[in-house]
Amino acid sequence: MELEVLREDLVFGTRTAGHAIAGKSSMPILSGILLRTLEGELELCATDLERAIRCRIPAQIKAQGEAVLHGQVLGQLVTRLPDEDRVLLATADGKVRLSCGPATFELLTLPADEFPQLPAPEGDPLCHIAREAFIQAIQQTAFAAVKATETTRLALTGVNMVLGNGKVKLAATNGYRLAVRELPVDGLAEGEPRSLLIDAQVMTDLMRVLGTVAAGEVLVHLGEGQAHFSAGPVAFTARLIQEEFPDFERVIPRENDIGLFLPREEFLATLRRLEITAAEESGAVSLHALTSSNTLEVSSASREKGTGTERVRLVKPAPRGIEIAFKAEYLIDALRRMKSDQVVLWLSAPDRAGLLEPSGDIAPEDQGFIYVCMPVRLL
Repeated sequence: MELEVLREDLVFGTRTAGHAIAGKSSMPILSGILLRTLEGELELCATDLERAIRCRIPAQIKAQGEAVLHGQVLGQLVTRLPDEDRVLLATADGKVRLSCGPATFELLTLPADEFPQLPAPEGDPLCHIAREAFIQAIQQTAFAAVKATETTRLALTGVNMVLGNGKVKLAATNGYRLAVRELPVDGLAEGEPRSLLIDAQVMTDLMRVLGTVAAGEVLVHLGEGQAHFSAGPVAFTARLIQEEFPDFERVIPRENDIGLFLPREEFLATLRRLEITAAEESGAVSLHALTSSNTLEVSSASREKGTGTERVRLVKPAPRGIEIAFKAEYLIDALRRMKSDQVVLWLSAPDRAGLLEPSGDIAPEDQGFIYVCMPVRLL
């Protein structure tokens, strides 16, 4: 293998593939990045067996070949190379010589024949999704899932993608909150809805990768136990979780009759302050609205830290009174991922779930977003 690439392209390719490098693994080869020459391109590949990334960058190929380099070493090196335009790469005697201006490195390689065979999408795509909207949808849902280290219920660690009727719904839950975002899709064939359940951390990595490419849309392919996402020079493969996601449509409140219309940023700032004096065990803040009142009283208290109370302006008077408590963190997580100036919190009773959604002049980034949160019972 012998080739020449632009330094900035090599940095992009290495960083992109690096999202799939395994951390701690019993298979040393998974810590590597495979460099493989194509026609006029260099492909960089990595996988941890949960996800796989292929990234193509332009290259002047002088001799075909492939090599696997230690991903962490390559990632650190390419970002610290001299400020020169071009980088030369060549294999010799089981090593890769990397040259950039006055700097030359002889990098040790890993056995290329041990690198896993990466799956590739086949046939026509299942659908096309607008890239920026897809990124926003992942950001507004993946946070609501449970971390894999905190549960044995794999379904709760994932983001569920339900494709059908010309749209996709992304949903994630930890059993106490639910985030849902609906998007239109193109090219989706008629038929039964398809459900793709993917680890939330993997989806977060996909979001980061998609944020680095300039493509307008993401192509979605479905493989054997895997989903493939392609955008521009990048292909991202994610292993599907083979468990059934909860029926999230059933838990969305449909008849909450109390609407608290609030300025989003003001409400968010208040919750961040009141979270400081919330009890450690519950993290709860109380919301108290009186019938026809123009303000919402937000309060918190703990034996160790004290108490706090603040009033937030209501855009519309409360139709009837209610006092309810929520974990402040859960409301904050949703509000800070929204863009609209105004939100509405729909409630019905102190022991029933609340529904938070954008209101008024809804920002494009919030179209199709809803958030369900279970209340906290205060003793």
